[in-house]
Amino acid sequence: MKLIQLPTLAFEEHIDREFEENPALEPGHNEESEPTNEDIAPFDECEGDQIIDTSDINIDEYLGDDEVPDYKTRMNHQGADWQEQTFSAISTESFFDHLRGQLHTFQLGEEDLAIVDFILGNLDDDGYLRRSLENLSDDMAFTVGLHVDVNKIEHLLLHVVQKLYPYGVGARNLRECLLIQLENKPLSSVIVLAKHLLIEAFDLFLKKHYEKIQERFQISAEEFRVILHQIERLNPKPGKIYEGGQFSTEQVIPDFVLRIVEGQLEISLNTRNAPELRVAPSYADMLRSYQEGARTSHQKNAVLFIKQKLDAAKWFIDAVKQREHTLLLTMNAIVDYQRAYFLSGDEQKMHPMVLKDIAIYTGMDISTISRVVSSKYIETPYGTFLIKDFFSEGMTNEEGEEVSTIEIKKILADLISKEGKKSPLSDEKLALLLRKKGYSIARRTVAKYREQLHIPVARLRRHLQ
Repeated sequence: MKLIQLPTLAFEEHIDREFEENPALEPGHNEESEPTNEDIAPFDECEGDQIIDTSDINIDEYLGDDEVPDYKTRMNHQGADWQEQTFSAISTESFFDHLRGQLHTFQLGEEDLAIVDFILGNLDDDGYLRRSLENLSDDMAFTVGLHVDVNKIEHLLLHVVQKLYPYGVGARNLRECLLIQLENKPLSSVIVLAKHLLIEAFDLFLKKHYEKIQERFQISAEEFRVILHQIERLNPKPGKIYEGGQFSTEQVIPDFVLRIVEGQLEISLNTRNAPELRVAPSYADMLRSYQEGARTSHQKNAVLFIKQKLDAAKWFIDAVKQREHTLLLTMNAIVDYQRAYFLSGDEQKMHPMVLKDIAIYTGMDISTISRVVSSKYIETPYGTFLIKDFFSEGMTNEEGEEVSTIEIKKILADLISKEGKKSPLSDEKLALLLRKKGYSIARRTVAKYREQLHIPVARLRRHLQ
């Protein structure tokens, strides 16, 4: 069950740990012939009165013809029709290293550098410092033995950390983040007004009460558009982008690959998911030598140790094979259940599907299905997706057909994308439009779906034109 739950990268790490911990397990080499042990006499005596019963140790069980399961040759075959799957990802230095590399431009003593390092280490992924300076002071005293006044921490935060690129890092809130970026722009009347607006009317700005802002600052709609344009160009999450404007992203390795071949859907595990494993032949040789050698008390422990490692290796190989079988069985069931979608890529053809549906389809337990879809991805002709995103509840439309909530969310997102930005659609109006399309949904349900799509309320979607 633990192996089934692991995505590709974690599974590979687990394989590496098994190699390190069990010398009886090693990478397989299909082309080698393995030794057998047909004629080894059972060893059931030892020094003194101790008896070692090794009649149940059959080396053929570990090194038979099927020691390299068929799934390995199938998944790792590299013939003329084989093509390695590669998945691109942006590889960048860490955010911390990027910031720390800029510190050489400041004249910092050893203690100041340690304090700045500590501040940088407490920035979140967005580049913000969410912890209070008092807590930082306490932590430095406790963890690195530095007793630093809060005022000194704030000084280094303002005059070192907040001067690093991308501008806005080290901010303690969104307003400070935006103001830092404006401070680093060429001075102009527009920049001055933008800073003044963020300082004096930030709450009104967040709530998009634009008329109140214009009235309060006695500025025209045209002037406000220019100011708003400057602010909207700022980055609210500077930690997400750096080094020449490239976004830092995590590498996603799909666990499954879906291909459409002559109108048929074909599912395979990513080849990285099927490492070649076998029981080490050297362990059979060791067992053979102990069986044929002198009978000593040390050999009892040696034989038992070898048998334990052989059993563990064989069990692990079987577990990997069972993992592959379970993953493919489950994914094939999901693809078959959503065949119309996977053939077309049209989300409106997605059927309602819950874990119980696939459990019934495969005859497996719901908990097993849950483990299979947990944190795993599938590469399709339409993109790479998190498998659990294909699951959704259903509802019945006016024609009596059961439709997926994914389909409804897709229509909802389309309606919002086509709305007038000066007069966005309220949840009530969206519910009315959905009802006209045959989906009887309450306003509260529309609000819930909108929030799940990470789309703000109408007032916050409003743009000046």
